[in-house]
Amino acid sequence: MILSGKARLAGVLGWPVGHSRSPRLHGYWLDRLGIDGAYVPLPVRPEDFASVFRALPKMGFAGANVTVPHKEQALILADEVEPLAKRIGAVNTLVVREDGSILGLNTDAFGFMQNLLETHPASLGTLNRPAVVLGAGGAARAVIAALVDAGVPEIRLVNRSLERAEKLAADIGGPIRVQQWDRLDLAGAGLLVNTTSLGMSGQPPLDIDLSALPQDAVVNDIVYVPLLTDLLLRAQARGNPVVDGLGMLLWQAVRGFSLWFGQQPEVTADLRDFVLKS
Repeated sequence: MILSGKARLAGVLGWPVGHSRSPRLHGYWLDRLGIDGAYVPLPVRPEDFASVFRALPKMGFAGANVTVPHKEQALILADEVEPLAKRIGAVNTLVVREDGSILGLNTDAFGFMQNLLETHPASLGTLNRPAVVLGAGGAARAVIAALVDAGVPEIRLVNRSLERAEKLAADIGGPIRVQQWDRLDLAGAGLLVNTTSLGMSGQPPLDIDLSALPQDAVVNDIVYVPLLTDLLLRAQARGNPVVDGLGMLLWQAVRGFSLWFGQQPEVTADLRDFVLKS
């Protein structure tokens, strides 16, 4: 690692943040590209977030990623927010500009779609059929915005809280049809995406019946611990192409890194292996 008194600085703001793989990810790129810079974990309690946010330019940071639970507060605090981040209702990337103002971005939608298409290029053909999205949290908002912008003709949004799902549909707009959890409709779908924490290590399993899902439909779980969730294993066993969640993490990081450090990084198989070893 190259680190001098002129090093460019970035990091990840979250609470907790010790589990984040972003420092390892960005550290890999910094090392491979020979950049004089550092990317550090920044554990910030919710009550301290506003003061830390405002201190970033004074501390010489080029920017930062924002993770749970700060994404919505970052949207409010940023001096300027890109339109996509406004639609999604959350900011996950901050860029400190030369005048000290802070620009808020959301790169999760790009990360989701790029992961899908890079893993299975043929996925593009399934996007002309209905997509089913499980969950209505922050990740679901980014996924659905990406699907709307990709021209998916129908998005079936399935969530236990109909009120939350209906608010998401109203905020994002587009061909979104809200469904109750116990009325999951997979018939004719080209894509199934799990954006909930169900199936993540330490969380309850995602118990849904896949029998009505077409066998050529792509199944994506944004969870990446474990890398192959029970949902993906069951889908794989019945012949569906599957996409794990690690690629979304890697691809969403590309834009922030290039803006902070001035070089365009690559998402490679070696990078995936390196991040998985953390």
